[in-house]
Amino acid sequence: MNIKPLIFLVIAGIFNCQAQTKKPMTTNNNPLLCDPESGICEIPGAENTSKKQPIAPQNKPVKIIYFTDPICSSCWGIEPQLRRLKLEYGHDVEFEYHMGGLLPDWSYNSGGINKPSDVAHHWDEVSLHYKMPINGNIWLEDPLDSSYPPSIAFKAAQLQNEEKAVIFLRSLREMVFLQKKNITRWEIIAQAAIKAGLDVVQLKQDYEGKAKELFQADLSLSKKMGIRGFPSIFVTNSTGGSEFIYGTKPYLNYENAIQKICPSVIKKAYKKDWQSLFEKYPTLTLREFVELSEISFQEAEQTLETLVETNKIKKLVTKNGALWIK
Repeated sequence: MNIKPLIFLVIAGIFNCQAQTKKPMTTNNNPLLCDPESGICEIPGAENTSKKQPIAPQNKPVKIIYFTDPICSSCWGIEPQLRRLKLEYGHDVEFEYHMGGLLPDWSYNSGGINKPSDVAHHWDEVSLHYKMPINGNIWLEDPLDSSYPPSIAFKAAQLQNEEKAVIFLRSLREMVFLQKKNITRWEIIAQAAIKAGLDVVQLKQDYEGKAKELFQADLSLSKKMGIRGFPSIFVTNSTGGSEFIYGTKPYLNYENAIQKICPSVIKKAYKKDWQSLFEKYPTLTLREFVELSEISFQEAEQTLETLVETNKIKKLVTKNGALWIK
């Protein structure tokens, strides 16, 4: 397999190229030179993804086809939006996850980013931009050499249970972004599998077998649909209509795409009290709690701190923010 096109995806997802001020693009040949306002890092010369039409949904009026990667920092940045979408539209919207193969290996040299340690500072910057906790020190202390192992593990998890696979993916992301755990190692993957309620023995068997074929199928689909970076999301309906959302965008963008593709879909109210939110999502970042409860950052933080003080939830403190745990 020719991995050169995939290698460029490393820059698009890991670094996200976010900055506090917009810098002019001086060349179209370096994928590191991104537009911080759009949150997009494009692969030079790739096809326009929005022209591709994905497979129509089968079970619900709307399907969200999501191309992602376990170590994609931009994808971690849209966790709040996706979690809210599932609460408000999950009754009429199904989610289909595909792995994009962000980091095959480190056999490249581009724009001064040529080794894992170069990523650390970028992840810290992305954390501040999205207000989602990310600790870039993983790239200094125990760097990952590829994103393929956790991606294949996710495909193995999907063979068991789609819902548990999503929980498994969330655990992997918490491990790498917050806990500085190298999720390419099987012992770490197994820990996430146990937490998600998966059969670890079966997971290992599929991880070493069928899941590899499924991962390659995802890579082929990604190429066929012209995916240039992550997150890449298609919002589709049963008649073949499709809206494409590229990069990390505000919640309203995803909601508008659903309404445009299927106006008959009605937003569903959900309980916004802390007990209900933690019952649905046992771990929440401050940014997620703000998004789901629709309150200010100040009020959200005060609420969460009070819950910790009264031993109702726990708090995992990290370098660039905390994770609040049921």
